[in-house]
Amino acid sequence: MTTTRKSLAGSAIELVVIVAAALGLALVVEAFVIKPYRIPSSSMLPTLHIDQRVLVNRIGSHFSTPHVGDIVVFHPPRQYGECADPNEGENPAGAFGAQACDVAQQQPSSETFIKRVVGVGGDRLSIHDGHVTRNGRVERDGYTVPCGDASSCNFPATIIVPRGDYYMMGDNRPDSEDSRFWGPVPKRWIIGKAFFTYWPPDRVGVL
Repeated sequence: MTTTRKSLAGSAIELVVIVAAALGLALVVEAFVIKPYRIPSSSMLPTLHIDQRVLVNRIGSHFSTPHVGDIVVFHPPRQYGECADPNEGENPAGAFGAQACDVAQQQPSSETFIKRVVGVGGDRLSIHDGHVTRNGRVERDGYTVPCGDASSCNFPATIIVPRGDYYMMGDNRPDSEDSRFWGPVPKRWIIGKAFFTYWPPDRVGVL
């Protein structure tokens, strides 16, 4: 074999090794550090639109806790169609209680949701016309869709978010399946915080 052929063979092997290493690194990054997600529904309008893409910081959830106002990706409870307490949130018959659901379910779903944190462990919450009153103060929610006086937007009785849990709501308050109806989310079900949107091009930016 000539020197030229040896050089070409060496270059080909080197290229294969580089590509394999790059793919491996990309898989590790996606699995443990940063993962892209597509927005599947209108529940986060006007902040996030259907088919918009966001990047989620997965590793940060292991070393820090979410804060009120953060947009996070998480696993909802397996029975996210109803509250574990039929007197709260939305019951199997579709009726709404006087207070939002404050009972954390035991089993997560394999699905992923994206919502905004509106309350953390120990917070006292009530909901009026879709606006959250947290520890006696109404949230500054200029990012939300107005809710109106629909019964699903009014849970005037005060609840307390259990320690270690997080209360999630969509910005599209009249059209969002969220903690109001199926309860708070344990920290271990949280995948990470959405921090950047990269698609479509006209919506690129920090969240």
